[in-house]
Amino acid sequence: MKAIVYKKYGSPDVLELTDIPKPSPKKNEVLIKVHATTVTAGDWRLRKADPFLARIFNGLFKPKRVQILGFELAGIVEEVGEKVTAFKKGDSVFASCGLRFGAYAEYTCLPENELIALKPSNVSFEEAAAIPIGGLTALRLLKQAGIKPGDHVLIYGASGSVGTFAVQIARAYGAEVTAVCGTSNVDMVYQLGAQQVIGYQKEDFTAIERRFNIIVDAVGKTSKSASRHLLKPGGKYMSVVGTPKSAPDDMIVLKDLLESGKLVPVIDRKYILEQIREAHTYVESFRKKGNVVINVI
Repeated sequence: MKAIVYKKYGSPDVLELTDIPKPSPKKNEVLIKVHATTVTAGDWRLRKADPFLARIFNGLFKPKRVQILGFELAGIVEEVGEKVTAFKKGDSVFASCGLRFGAYAEYTCLPENELIALKPSNVSFEEAAAIPIGGLTALRLLKQAGIKPGDHVLIYGASGSVGTFAVQIARAYGAEVTAVCGTSNVDMVYQLGAQQVIGYQKEDFTAIERRFNIIVDAVGKTSKSASRHLLKPGGKYMSVVGTPKSAPDDMIVLKDLLESGKLVPVIDRKYILEQIREAHTYVESFRKKGNVVINVI
């Protein structure tokens, strides 16, 4: 099968398209024919070993634990292990690969008890592939903060993958959303449901008078100290820098939101597997809106 591998840390040029053996599922695994994946911050940071601590996880001098990137995917179950009961051959699914990565390939295996769910029928494989990482992260942060109807929520970095999902999920929970993003993305974020959008190039969000029950830093570029004064008594500051773990049913929550039309993935650009270097270069430039999708087949 075709796969993108990397054998050393560095620029997108270290990513190579090659042929490797097709994997076989273990007893508790499903073999997925990957239709689409994405380029996330986790992918390019692990490729580049940025921050340096990535080397502690993946090998000090060269990648050892993960040599095929790809953090999330959508595809069709090709084969199931003998102990698998939740899925069957032919099921359309979407999934987070977790720290095993592996979606930059025509096939990959995942345990059935991982973050996998049946793909909603009202979204494409491209759209479904763009959901797990950003969607799960946004959902975790808001749930951990105890979001409830009527809360006032500030989302910083609202035009990125996590941010676009956070705006929509907060609105689905009945919260009132103020969003902060680049000025060029203000209209898009309004369309996602935010009631107030601040373009950070023109206005300092820390100077606004409104106070919030929850502040979500969706890009890891502000701090609690910089925005503490914006919190109501008992308010919570959440950041992607310290994301809580997913609950077992979080993928089902996202699936339900998608099927009800309350959640729509924002896709900025689409590439094919052979263009993976170009896609990584674009995502690493910090200019993307929402998600960047890679079509594998």
